[in-house]
Amino acid sequence: MKKVLFLCHGNICRSPIAEYVFKNISKGREIYCESKAVSSEELGNPIYPPAAAVLRAHGVPFGNHRARKTEKSDYDAFDYIIVMESYNIPRLMRIIGEDPKGKVRRLLDFTNKPGDIEDPWYSGNFEKVYSQIEEGCSALLKVLDGENK
Repeated sequence: MKKVLFLCHGNICRSPIAEYVFKNISKGREIYCESKAVSSEELGNPIYPPAAAVLRAHGVPFGNHRARKTEKSDYDAFDYIIVMESYNIPRLMRIIGEDPKGKVRRLLDFTNKPGDIEDPWYSGNFEKVYSQIEEGCSALLKVLDGENK
């Protein structure tokens, strides 16, 4: 079973969107995923209401999510550690130390349009962010499906 961890700054917008989109599109496969934060600012908080609204608008089910922060032990627990933007990487490295196995990647690096996914907390553009996350998750799923052949 492949294990994927999605990370963003606070774990209330992008990473939970990625977690629930990925769970939705990977149903029936041997894949496990979670989402967490690289900061402590939002610990215990639910999905930000506009992020929950965009999931509902696209028919993506989600649970009673509460923001959590990643831990050093997550490096060994997951096969892929997927960040939403480059800004998340230095914060992640302060937590995990190093990435000797090359597990840390940006979500859009799996697509033909590599780059960062903007933080909708600031931009307010949840629909654009949802679209980018959906594209990235679909591309990641193709990689995982290819590994399972």
